Amino acid sequence: MTPPPAHGPADLVITGCTALVHDEGGQVGFLDDAAVVVRDGRIDAVTTTPAVAGLQAVERIDARGQAALPGLINCHTHTPMVALRGIAEDLPAHEWFNDWIWPIESNLTERVVGLGARLACAEMIRGGVTTFADHYFAMDTVADAVTQSGLRANLGAAFFSSQGPEGRAASLEFALRQSGAADGRITTSLAPHAPYTVDEADLAATAELAREHGLMVHLHASENRAQTDNSLDRHGLTPIEILHRAGLLDVDVLIAHGTGILDRDLPVLRQGTGRIAVASAPRGYLKFGWDTTPVRALREIGIPVGLATDGAASNNTLDVWESMALTALVQKSTQRDPAWLTARQALDHATLQSARAVGLGDEIGSLAPGRRADIVLVDLDGPHTQPVHDLAATLVHSARSADVTTTIVDGRILMRDRRLLTLDVPGIVEELGAELPALIDRSHGKRIQDYEG
Repeated sequence: MTPPPAHGPADLVITGCTALVHDEGGQVGFLDDAAVVVRDGRIDAVTTTPAVAGLQAVERIDARGQAALPGLINCHTHTPMVALRGIAEDLPAHEWFNDWIWPIESNLTERVVGLGARLACAEMIRGGVTTFADHYFAMDTVADAVTQSGLRANLGAAFFSSQGPEGRAASLEFALRQSGAADGRITTSLAPHAPYTVDEADLAATAELAREHGLMVHLHASENRAQTDNSLDRHGLTPIEILHRAGLLDVDVLIAHGTGILDRDLPVLRQGTGRIAVASAPRGYLKFGWDTTPVRALREIGIPVGLATDGAASNNTLDVWESMALTALVQKSTQRDPAWLTARQALDHATLQSARAVGLGDEIGSLAPGRRADIVLVDLDGPHTQPVHDLAATLVHSARSADVTTTIVDGRILMRDRRLLTLDVPGIVEELGAELPALIDRSHGKRIQDYEG
């Protein structure tokens, strides 16, 4: 618990909640009858409800019966791909990409990207996500969606070596131009697609640009075991070892998926001098029949593992709440250990570890003074969440994303009592529907790339 807030009116005071807090060691705990005080977009105090009884505020929220959590973070997604939700099901990854997704993506327009991104933002706000890391095309339109929605995001413009040097240059230009946009809510990354679509010279050049400009690199690597085996056959190195040789483990890097990370990769990751993190999206791995991210092994060498959904074309949903529950369950199953991963550990991965993964570990991810006021309120009064014997278990295994009642970013309320305040979902859906016939046409036979693995 922090001291009561300073004198003077606050912008927002939330009272009567049970607040998820981290202690100095990063362990998750809970403060009953808590109050959260917000000033100038940041948390000013986390204290008790009686301590703020006389405090003046522009706005107050009575959150009795609710839990207050740091906003959830989607550490790897492709927001515009909600337009392809459910279009290619029950397929192996190579067929899913080569015969469906990449031919369809050849039809992408900026309008479709913008509409998809807005629909995705609405879905995430309703699910308690306040920050997402996006890796896609036409990213200026995604930045516009972030600005309109009020969310926070790290954005990267994807590129392939098949585009020539222009692809890498465009990714850098976007990252430098959009950094700090949306009143500071947008941060940016360089976004090479993956080691199998971006050659080592291009990866090394990307590492140099990241070092020169202080940018994070966000890419796919070791997505599954087949990719790792193909890399070993072709190069004699795993994708992680290729990243190391290219210098990408000596800059800040966010690695999507990593289900193909081998034991031989762990000392390589440990030796990296950059801030290395992995984003895990367990639902998609279950659908594709892949292994899962080795969360336990990564945690033991100090690599933060953030939670993600990937794009809704493969995952069908942008529900990070589900990712949190699945992470706990899948880890128990793969490790054959019911004591791993605990509900409190799952909450840590969904909050503070995810914040670290997207490079914002000092700004978001916990309810503490000085942090950005990214807060969600979760209703605990439903029959499926009662009685509450262990609040951590209730939040991870019983609560659902639909129990989020209020979503706040930078102290601004984006959803209150389940009502979205920044986006018009019916209007977005109607406009997107008019674009779908041209989007899903595969008769041209084009692919933006070829998938191997």
